[in-house]
Parts: sequence; C-alpha cells; structure tokens
Amino acid sequence: MKITEETLLEKEGYRLHILPSKKYKTITIVAKFKAPLKREGITERALLPHVLQKATNNHPNVRSLQSAFENLYGTALSSDGSKKGENHVISFRMEVVNEAYLNDQEPILEEAVQLFNEVLFDPKTEGQGFDSSIVEREKQTLEQKITSIKDDKMSYANMRLMDHMCKDEPYALHVHGYLEDLKSITSEKLYAYYKDMIAKDMLDVYVIGDMDQKTIEKLTDQYFSRKGSTNADDDQVSVTKEVKESREVIEREEVNQGKLHLGYRTYTKFGDDDYYALQIFNGIFGGFPSSKLFMNVREKHSLAYYAASRFESHKGLLLVFSGVDPKDYDQAKSIILEQMDAMKNGDFTEEQVEETKEQVIHQLQETMDNANGMIEVLYHQMLSGAEMPANELIDNIRKVTKEQVIQMAKKIELDTIYFLTSKEGGES
Repeated sequence: MKITEETLLEKEGYRLHILPSKKYKTITIVAKFKAPLKREGITERALLPHVLQKATNNHPNVRSLQSAFENLYGTALSSDGSKKGENHVISFRMEVVNEAYLNDQEPILEEAVQLFNEVLFDPKTEGQGFDSSIVEREKQTLEQKITSIKDDKMSYANMRLMDHMCKDEPYALHVHGYLEDLKSITSEKLYAYYKDMIAKDMLDVYVIGDMDQKTIEKLTDQYFSRKGSTNADDDQVSVTKEVKESREVIEREEVNQGKLHLGYRTYTKFGDDDYYALQIFNGIFGGFPSSKLFMNVREKHSLAYYAASRFESHKGLLLVFSGVDPKDYDQAKSIILEQMDAMKNGDFTEEQVEETKEQVIHQLQETMDNANGMIEVLYHQMLSGAEMPANELIDNIRKVTKEQVIQMAKKIELDTIYFLTSKEGGES
C-alpha cells in the first residue's frame, strides 16, 4: 500500500524509496535486484546471496564480517530469492538501530550503510572470481537444500505441481536452482554472473524509519549509485495460459501421507479490478480456518490432515494444498471440487463475505505494522503499477459484494490435479 509520505527518487542506477516513520526505533534498508526468470542463471541467483554475505575484501572471512555487524549494536543482515510472476527478485535486508535512541548517539547509520555497500558491491574476490573456498562451501549448502526438498513432501508436491502446470513457462523454474547446473558453477563463472547482475538488474532501495531525507539521500548516493547502469526495467510479462483441458497427475514415492494439490488459473493478478474479490473468494474458499476447505474436507469428513488454499498474486494462480490418506484420494478430491462448485453457485452467506473482509483487512494491517511487510506490499504495488493509499485499498476490500465473489469464482478454471501417493496407494 502506498503511504502518502513515501518519496520515490530516480537515482544513478537505482530507484530510492524513502518512507519516514516514527513508529520504529530501527531503520530498515532493503535492496531488491530484479531480472527476468531464466533457466540460465537461476541457480547462480540462488547461490549468490549466500556467497555475498560471507566475506568482503575489507572483512575477508565470516567471523570478521559478522563481528562488524554485531559491533553496530547487533545490526542484522538477511537475504533471499523469490519469484514475482515471471521475474526473479533477490532481496537484501538490513535493520540497524536508530542512533537517535542511543545514549551517546554514535553515528552508526553511515557505518552500517557502508558495510551494506561492501556486501553488495565489494565482495571478497580471488583473481577473476569469488573466494573459491566460500563458493565451494556455499555450493555444498545449496546442494543439501535442493536435495532436502524431496524430504519436505508438501514443498516437493507443490514444486511438482508447478513443473506440470506451468511447463514451458518461466514460472515453473525452481527458485533454489538445479543440481546439474550447480555442479558446473565455478567461482569465476559465478563472479561473471554477479558482475552482470550488478550492472543490469533493476535495483530498488527502500529505507523506512525515523530519519532525515537529506541524510538518507546523501548516504544512498554515496553507497548505492551504479555508474553506467541505466536501471532499465527489463520486466518479463507474466504468461497467462488458457486452460483447454485439465490434467491429473499421480506420482508414487515412499510416503505415508498423500499430498493432494490442485492448481487453478484465476486470470486475475495484483492490480486488476477484481483482485479484491479474489482476496475475499480465497478467504471463504480456503484461506482461513473458517473456510470451506478446512470445514468440509478436514473437520466434517475428517479426510485431510490439513486443507487450505492460497493465490499467487503476480501469476494469476490459485493453489490448493491438502494432506490425505492415500486410500481417501477420490473422496477428498471430489469434496475439494465440490467446494469450488459451491463458490461458483454462490453457496455462501453475506455474513461470511463480511467476516472474511474483516479477516483480510486485519491480515493487511498486521503486514503494515512490520517494516519489512510494508516494503513488500509497496514493492508488489510498484511492480503491478497499482499504487494507492492504504485507506483506498481497504475501502476497495470493503466494497466487494457477494455477486463479485461469485463472478470471480466463475472465472477460475482447474488446470492440474497433482497427487503424490504411496507406492501402494492412489486412485481407486
């Protein structure tokens, strides 16, 4: 949600978003690097944040860099990679105490920003590459993470659903990368990709907290400017595939609990007029403990260990997750499909619509109370080109009618049913 005090400034090689707020005793700085999702580079992008956080040329080992952050009153740095529609975003987040709240008022903000700069723009190098020992260590860690996805059957089932549902779409790419690509990454190859990312990715820098705008501009101009970068938005438009015929995929593994996941196409994304109706639809259908999926599949029929839904707001997908006994596959599937039919037929009350609005608004307000959550919502809005004040967003949620929710439901089409079951279980 767009906060009225937000200042957006086009800088040299980045966009600066300043959000003054007296709500927090810390200052949060987030740098987001965005590029189109591509198989070539997705594994490098999964590996890079971990390598960059381990050492800089000025702090050449993990202990030295960690100590430098800790000495700044426990300044914390974290990072992750995520998919936003057909684009990939690497986020680096730093939270530093506001020096105005310190007794001696040490000027630690500049030191923290300088350290952030080192992590992003001056990582430890060795010849024409990164420090090879760091790269090899982080490759091993990422290899373990990729391998362990299969042990988390819910995550694995979701990944396999995307493999089938979004085949030949960039969105199907695995956010953690691929083992076969990881093996061929050298410190030199990774560093070459990093240099390209730093030069070409769309960079947005968010700063939120109680601070002076001129001070922030001076610091970011000094430590985030990318000379020679046009910061052109190479946005990859989200692929919207029409469902011609839904498919059913059953895969067998050594599992005790089956994972029944369904993928729908909503044809609605963040920023669309009926996005608010989608929020209410999802809340009633499977987004909250009072939802149809939870009450019917789990509570009433005791067919699932869990049953819920969520939507991918930049891709136009609705995903249903449930854990069921393999022998109950057909019945559980039928009841899930019945709940969608009930939504299309308007089999829910005005009271449910109003209750769900309040739940969605409460969820939104909780997100707004957190600095990182606020930045995420702002970033979502900017990517979709649908920026608006918080009160307008809440008003739009309150305006949703039951009829609009029904019309939203009628747009939604089943694409893929995926069932991960035991070697003996499955369809009857």
